[in-house]
Amino acid sequence: MFKSSECNISGLEQLKKWIQESDNIVFFGGAGVSTESDIPDFRSEDGIYRQQYAYPPEVILSHSFYKKNPEEFFRFYRNKMIYPNAQPNSAHRALAILEQQGKLKSVITQNIDGLHQKAGSRTVWELHGCVLRNYCEICKKEYDMNFILNSTSIPRCSCGGVVKPDVVLYEECLDQTILNHAIADISHADLLIVGGTSLSVYPAAGLIDYYRGNKLVLINRDATSRDQEADLVIRERIGEVLSYCVNEGI
Repeated sequence: MFKSSECNISGLEQLKKWIQESDNIVFFGGAGVSTESDIPDFRSEDGIYRQQYAYPPEVILSHSFYKKNPEEFFRFYRNKMIYPNAQPNSAHRALAILEQQGKLKSVITQNIDGLHQKAGSRTVWELHGCVLRNYCEICKKEYDMNFILNSTSIPRCSCGGVVKPDVVLYEECLDQTILNHAIADISHADLLIVGGTSLSVYPAAGLIDYYRGNKLVLINRDATSRDQEADLVIRERIGEVLSYCVNEGI
């Protein structure tokens, strides 16, 4: 299951102990949380940012591109940003269990797939929105994910307005209310677990600066720029780590 090294085992046992002792845990996660559900991340070897398109994905997923080239935006969005068959993995399920046990205060996620809620988590702050929600830019009528998937060219409301996914594009601001909730929860957490994120996308990555405790845990397969600030770093698959610590440690 895990690489047999004293460092890895001791880190897992330390996290398990901290989870047992804590009752105000906050989890902050990124794309790596959903890769075990077969949703590609953005910056790894096989991530969508390494693939070739007529325009770089960062450009296509920008507000200005959406406005200027909506047909190309939606073609990319339907093909690469929506995974209707994806299911929660062991990381999502472990976090839902911790919330049910009264230990986890909230999940803060950069992901837009809605898998935390599908696994049973209730308090989820979606920093970048969710593909499950879409709305008309004129009349604000709401549409589900299937409406976008089944549309051709530019999806339009019955009133004629463009139906925009409720996701935060590059050049757009994060929802301030959601951001405030995330900051408040992190600042009061007794254990902050950060997983599956390179901590390179701001302002989301800067949220960990609001943590005031002494149990900052980073779980990521690759090194991050914030590893030196963590109280514990675990470089294993996040689903295996959380499943081990929750199912065996509680």
